[in-house]
Amino acid sequence: MDIKFNEILKEKKFDISKRWLEVILASYPNDKSGFLMNQQDRFANPIGYTFSTGIDGIIEVLVKGEDFSESISFLEDIIKVRAIQDFSPAKAMAFIFQLKTIVREALGKEIGQNQIYISLLEFESKIDDLALTAFDIYVKYREQIYELRTDELKRMTFTLLKKANLMSEIPVQEFEHKDQK
Repeated sequence: MDIKFNEILKEKKFDISKRWLEVILASYPNDKSGFLMNQQDRFANPIGYTFSTGIDGIIEVLVKGEDFSESISFLEDIIKVRAIQDFSPAKAMAFIFQLKTIVREALGKEIGQNQIYISLLEFESKIDDLALTAFDIYVKYREQIYELRTDELKRMTFTLLKKANLMSEIPVQEFEHKDQK
């Protein structure tokens, strides 16, 4: 990426971060009071805090041009939150692609310069790579959620059968072990 492009991104980093946070929080229609956006306390608003710090970290990595093929913790923290919520996979992951639009809006007329445009295309390619990494993380956490739900259903079924005297005194671990064979 071009040095001038990096300087422009660094100058506009705060505006980009703020706008990206607004876009992400807009996907939560029940937050009419603006609590997620306005409450900065880490303990009173862990979701808003996670998104805010995560966004800043992700943008920092992208601006510096660092490699994030290894899972970056900032992205993982945001994806953990998105994975447990009642979003379709497309809606849960859309926030990453929205960053492209936000960066283009922030750059405005500067995109018209040939070298800036080429650097923007390189930057957007990094966002695409970020999206692929995020999708891997999302799938990993969704699988964990489904495994937890399945395990809970097994435990509930075992307990109900035991209460109804339809199950002999087999420990729940054996019940689960027999189910896996």
